[in-house]
Amino acid sequence: MPKRVLTTESGAPVADNQNSATAGVGGPILLQDQHLLEKLARFNRERIPERVVHARGSGAYGYFEVTDDVTGFTHADFLNTVGKRTELFARFSTVADNLGGADAVRDPRGFAVKFYTEEGNYDLVGNNTPVFFIKDPLKFPDFIHSQKRDPFTGKQEPENVWDFWAHSPEVTHQVTWLMGDRGIPASYRHMNGFGSHTYQWTNEAGEAFFVKYHFKTNQGIRCLSAEQGAELAGKDPNSHQTDLLQAIERGVNPSWTLYVQIMPAAEAAEYRFNPFDLTKVWPHADYPLQRVGRMVLDRNPDNVFAEVEQAAFSPNNFVPGIGPSPDKMLQGRLFAYADAHRYRLGVNHTQLAVNAPKGVVGGADNYGRDGLMATNAYGRARKNYEPNSYDGPAETGRPLAAPLAVTGYTGTHETPAHTKDDDFFQAGELYRLMSQDERERLVANIAGGLSQVSRDDIVEKNLAHFHAADPDYGKRVEEAVRALRED
Repeated sequence: MPKRVLTTESGAPVADNQNSATAGVGGPILLQDQHLLEKLARFNRERIPERVVHARGSGAYGYFEVTDDVTGFTHADFLNTVGKRTELFARFSTVADNLGGADAVRDPRGFAVKFYTEEGNYDLVGNNTPVFFIKDPLKFPDFIHSQKRDPFTGKQEPENVWDFWAHSPEVTHQVTWLMGDRGIPASYRHMNGFGSHTYQWTNEAGEAFFVKYHFKTNQGIRCLSAEQGAELAGKDPNSHQTDLLQAIERGVNPSWTLYVQIMPAAEAAEYRFNPFDLTKVWPHADYPLQRVGRMVLDRNPDNVFAEVEQAAFSPNNFVPGIGPSPDKMLQGRLFAYADAHRYRLGVNHTQLAVNAPKGVVGGADNYGRDGLMATNAYGRARKNYEPNSYDGPAETGRPLAAPLAVTGYTGTHETPAHTKDDDFFQAGELYRLMSQDERERLVANIAGGLSQVSRDDIVEKNLAHFHAADPDYGKRVEEAVRALRED
């Protein structure tokens, strides 16, 4: 078999890939060496802007199989038949660190799934925790700034982290999750995933339900202690990437069982917690888990940059039968995620293979045109405006989901509190569910970070949050912080 010929970007054969063209032996390089100039220029442009959050990630392909009938709650096509399989791509990630950060660190994990359905791509973008630090997207840039590298020191600063948390009591529930035993998953395979937000399902009859997604790992939960995480991060910064890659290569395909909590839309207004508050959960005693199906990952990407780094998930990618809720954080993400991808990857990022709809016959069909790196060309075969008289794609007239009820005043007014709608009750409930050993590790993890803060007022504000969640919780953290600061 003849050797493949190395070519330039324009397809011309390359004569010499070891030596630059020069004027005489050892002389200066010639500007006419097109292969050299092209090679260096392309090398200079290999990097694209990394994600501001969730930069460090891993991904794999697989499928989702429906195991239980949920057609009474949603008319989503990919969920309409028991046994039906839909191709998907999943991406897992840390949140705060840069692309080169370590995997085994204490940080929430992104848990994003792109379902390539017959009605378009459905993106479910969540985390490995059922709650989040804040409930309003206006605070998100400030929150992330407090967690990222400090502009002066160039590293993450406990002072910044705890200062923001001190002024944001709603973080107490998520901080309790993060500093607990599940704060450092042993691998991506051994953690649960959550949609975290509240979403809406609509059935064929037009009845609306609010839902929360829970992906339960079938490998079992495995986590690392702070000491184990630090050791593994030093030995193999790519530990989670390595584990996922090698497991699938061995044929040990990770899987998760998907459950949902379902709340009839009419019950939302009277529920004891605000059901659209991202810092709250719905206790399972109120809304039990109902099984939907299973997600299996069985194929690694061939190129991490093309398929993982360029994978673009956006929570506003819905399909018929699924839509948003009044969750304020979700509403903010409906804009922010898609806008981030237009910045990072360009307006035509949906034409990239990993992002293009695979289940739709003929692919995406709309009137978008031009822009950087457009590959979907429109010419004489069709018109590029709507409506038209030439059989172009037309609207269906059927909303994807039921309309959301809107009441009250515009502006920044908070909605009336539900009966137990405070920032501390659920954090206290989570603490009281823990064993004594779990509580000791939680307190040690919190004190280890909070004791590094130099300002007493920041420490005191944070301690007040833990006292408000549970008196024993606050007392233990206060004593542990004091002991560490006195050493």
